[in-house]
Amino acid sequence: VQLQASGGGLVRAGDSLRLSCAASGRTFSNYRMGWFRQAPGKEREFVAAIKWSGGVTNYADSVKGRFTISRDNAKNTVHLQMNSLKPEDTAVYYCAADHPPYSDYRALKYDYWGQGTLVTVSS
Repeated sequence: VQLQASGGGLVRAGDSLRLSCAASGRTFSNYRMGWFRQAPGKEREFVAAIKWSGGVTNYADSVKGRFTISRDNAKNTVHLQMNSLKPEDTAVYYCAADHPPYSDYRALKYDYWGQGTLVTVSS
């Protein structure tokens, strides 16, 4: 299984950015996909999650209303649309995949992880 995250970059506060995670190596129809982030000097934290089937989504309180996670089943790709970015959103963003039986969607117990993409938000 391979997860390839992309779309990071340097933006200003208030700007938008769209991250993508391309998944390959198996069928992901029953997987939960998640986005996590790790800021310098901090622990990795949950951002958002979505199930491939049914599209059930979950968000961290800090991003609710600003970030949207979505999936493109045909392309085996998950996106994270990030709007109204803040300097505190600066972090390396990781995508992850979790197969059944699912762990807590907020926990760092996903089965597969991508390499991360850096998002830097300047004030």
